[in-house]
Amino acid sequence: MELNLHPIATKCFVSAREFAEGDRVVSYLLRVETTNPTGPKSAEMVRRDILESADSLPTGFIYCRWVTASYKPRRDDNSDLHLKLTAENLFLTLATPSGDSTLGAQPSALNTPLLQFLALMLERKRLIKLRGLTEDGDRQIYEHMPSHQLYEVPVGDLNAEFFQKIQEHLGVLVGTPKPKVVAAVPGVPVPAESVSS
Repeated sequence: MELNLHPIATKCFVSAREFAEGDRVVSYLLRVETTNPTGPKSAEMVRRDILESADSLPTGFIYCRWVTASYKPRRDDNSDLHLKLTAENLFLTLATPSGDSTLGAQPSALNTPLLQFLALMLERKRLIKLRGLTEDGDRQIYEHMPSHQLYEVPVGDLNAEFFQKIQEHLGVLVGTPKPKVVAAVPGVPVPAESVSS
């Protein structure tokens, strides 16, 4: 899965001040409602980059938040690569490396549902592999197969309730499935929901 987002901005979304090399930048991935004058409201996924000193919660449903400890200006040598934020890259950004005491013990509660969902997706794609639980049993340890780095993800119950709760948000994040096309068979009624107007 690829998330087509813009790379880190060059200036703060709140203060409009240009980022300087070495600034601490807080990034948010969120869903915002957009108003269409000719139609219904829709939602889109956006990224907001804010100086840590000016950090305030942006408006919208926040999927996750992370901090870039030392901002580095972008070079234009490979801009297409910077435009792709994959599920794997997002997982590696949000997950806590195992045994890393400098980043804190756990990801924020804000990031946990998305992190659990990404872990499930990446495990199915065989990009990460479950290696067990931490000693306290609160976090699962996953190995990132390409790098062999271990990451910790809070234990969660990804049941039907979890997916129903975040279904709308996931639709914006990963796209909604296309409706199935039902072929008409002579003598068999076509369900009303499959008929387009």
